Amino acid sequence: MEPKAISRRERQKITQRNEMLAAAHELFSEKGYHNVSMHEIAAKSEFAIGTLYKFFSNKEDLYKALILELSDRFLTALSKAIEAPGDEIEKLRRYVQAKGEVFRDKAATIRLYFAETRGASFHNMAGLDQNIRNRREGFLERIAAIFESGIRAGRFHQIAEPYILAVALDNLCNAFLFLWLENPEKHSYPENPDAILNIIFKELI
Repeated sequence: MEPKAISRRERQKITQRNEMLAAAHELFSEKGYHNVSMHEIAAKSEFAIGTLYKFFSNKEDLYKALILELSDRFLTALSKAIEAPGDEIEKLRRYVQAKGEVFRDKAATIRLYFAETRGASFHNMAGLDQNIRNRREGFLERIAAIFESGIRAGRFHQIAEPYILAVALDNLCNAFLFLWLENPEKHSYPENPDAILNIIFKELI
């Protein structure tokens, strides 16, 4: 069964919503969540304030939509890396490399994502933290499946449960990315994914 065609009106609404989110992203990245008003977002996106409120009930609602959309974009890019053909080691290398590329290419977005989602404003938004956790949990399970497959194939020694290995790898990548965000000139994210993977692989292989 073919998917239902989207009407011109629906396409227009999607475009308008995306323009509002893009304007909000730019303002939040520049000034921070608490220092931006809905009127500023409306002016930046060149829509009437009433039109903005037709899409989002308040600033918190808009911010939730933005963060969840950014989260989905990141996961889509990382999913492509681990779904491409190759053995388990190749998939993990592509994952580490893709994570660095996505983060470095979207530096302003990443700063917003981490600055807000790891702060009090994030936890005060009911449901948002759980939504992000659910997305991350689902992706960690997919990384764990790669480790489990490698263990079954005899490529990896089972030094820990696959899920623990997935969490360890994810947090290693994040540690390098946090260093890069804080001081890009001093701490670069490794171009060679093995610089990160070898921290685990020395015991795993």
